Amino acid sequence: MTRSFVPSHLARLCPPTPLCGAFLAALLAASSLLAQAPPPAPVVVSPIVDREVAAGQTFVGTVVPSRTALIGSAVAGRVVEFPIEEGDRVDEGGQLAQLLTATIKLQLKAAQSELELRTKELEELNNGSRPEDIKQAEAAMLAARAENEYLQSKAKRMTTLGGAAAREEREQAQADALTSIERLRQAEAAHQLAVLGPRKERIAQAEAKVGVQQAIVEELEDRIKKYTVVTRFTGYVTAEHTEVGEWLQVGSPVAEIAALDEVDVVAQVVENHVPFVEHAMVVRVEIPSLPDRIFTGRVLSVAPKGDLRARTFPVKIRLANVIENGQPLIKAGMFARVTLPTGARHRALLTSKDAIVLGGPQPLVFVVVPGEQGAAAKPVPVQLGVASGSLIQVIGALEPNAQIIVQGNERVRPLQPVAVTKVVPLDEPAEPQPDAGTEAPK
Repeated sequence: MTRSFVPSHLARLCPPTPLCGAFLAALLAASSLLAQAPPPAPVVVSPIVDREVAAGQTFVGTVVPSRTALIGSAVAGRVVEFPIEEGDRVDEGGQLAQLLTATIKLQLKAAQSELELRTKELEELNNGSRPEDIKQAEAAMLAARAENEYLQSKAKRMTTLGGAAAREEREQAQADALTSIERLRQAEAAHQLAVLGPRKERIAQAEAKVGVQQAIVEELEDRIKKYTVVTRFTGYVTAEHTEVGEWLQVGSPVAEIAALDEVDVVAQVVENHVPFVEHAMVVRVEIPSLPDRIFTGRVLSVAPKGDLRARTFPVKIRLANVIENGQPLIKAGMFARVTLPTGARHRALLTSKDAIVLGGPQPLVFVVVPGEQGAAAKPVPVQLGVASGSLIQVIGALEPNAQIIVQGNERVRPLQPVAVTKVVPLDEPAEPQPDAGTEAPK
């Protein structure tokens, strides 16, 4: 038999009978459940904004990459590396393919060696004559001078000799004296050159040779760079056009790259509505394949020339993409709807896109209303209208200055008690920035 414990202050309310005991047990269970009830959910609210906006209309569009490039090879060669696959993300300067470079690398090595040789020759000329060379030239000059003095003295002495033999010796001595004079002049000139060093013209010639060889090395290095095919912007591989072992000609396609960190939505707008669309205005973009997201973008351009048959003009809206696990959430080719201002201005209620809860049959916002235990969160279904800066028009059973939950709504249940921790005014910034989609609360 199970015995339950009843506090004495409750036992005094009724006699100890089975019926009264059951009543007291139920009362204890109810009080226990009340004690375990969760506290009110903390939320941040903002008053809804009553503002004048232009009437809006929805136009269909298509998502396209912000940049697309079919990258080809600048040189002819055989592909030895092709490390990418369709769907891969490649950063700016990332390698797409590597061509064979063994022969050109040998040419570059020879050209670098030749450049080093000519650089050393120029360095030697700039350094001038070494002191040892000058001393050597000076010693040769002094030796030639001493020899000349000796031979000149000998030639003078030989003039006093007579006879046939003496005449021949005199002539030889005079010839030796003349020869010594030339050797002395040559030694003096060599010494003077050693003291002065290389001529400026010779240094300039050496510098020119170094410059020519440097250009050859740089040209070979640039050619080697061209054997590595890279992308000029960050994007995703959308098509492959080669494979390892294939021979590429100059201009042969290698891969197609699409930039998707930012995407463009191109919508066709009829001519009657084009005057209301202004450059850089922020608009709302809906992508049906991503129903749990709200996107806002900025009008990038309005084409100055339209379709002559349909009388429509392409309007391009750029918006930030969402990258999840390295892959873009918004993909090129997706169907989109763009809400653009197309008519007269009227009063409307607007709120932050953070207040909008998606994921159900219809978007809704939570309004803070009085409840049985204080403030409570009341769900109000709404329709979305035009964007005005960082705010979005909401159409539903809402009153001006209603307190809308903008933070914490992902945890709130209908009519759940809430505690307002902060009230944030929805002051539109002077330069509203479009942002990526808001994910629906789970």
